[in-house]
Amino acid sequence: MSISSSLRSWAKRLKRDGVTLWFAGRNPRTPWYAKALGVFVVAYALSPIDLIPDFIPVLGYVDDVLLLPGLIWVAIKLLPAEVLAESRSKADEWMASRGAKPTSKAGAALIVLLWLLACWGAWYWWRSWQTC
Repeated sequence: MSISSSLRSWAKRLKRDGVTLWFAGRNPRTPWYAKALGVFVVAYALSPIDLIPDFIPVLGYVDDVLLLPGLIWVAIKLLPAEVLAESRSKADEWMASRGAKPTSKAGAALIVLLWLLACWGAWYWWRSWQTC
């Protein structure tokens, strides 16, 4: 197996696990802590806006290459085995029939809110530094 085919396979599994978390978040048997992390991960993964914009050299892809897969892995590990199996089968059906991942407007709003809070915090810090 070549490196490019194994990377494609890994990316496909990652995409499927993101959709798996989307279905697991709607399952009443999912524990609250797994649901909370899953909702955050899915909102971020499905958001069209990144926390770190991709145009920033090197750092722009850190969230896509390290942060997101790590969060997905942790969220998947928190799911009960039966919920994981059921959610994965639903995710496979979704991806086979629709061919694309769902999108999240709430996830985009969350990322915009985080950026606004970061800008407000930077402004607040700058103003307090200027008064010293």
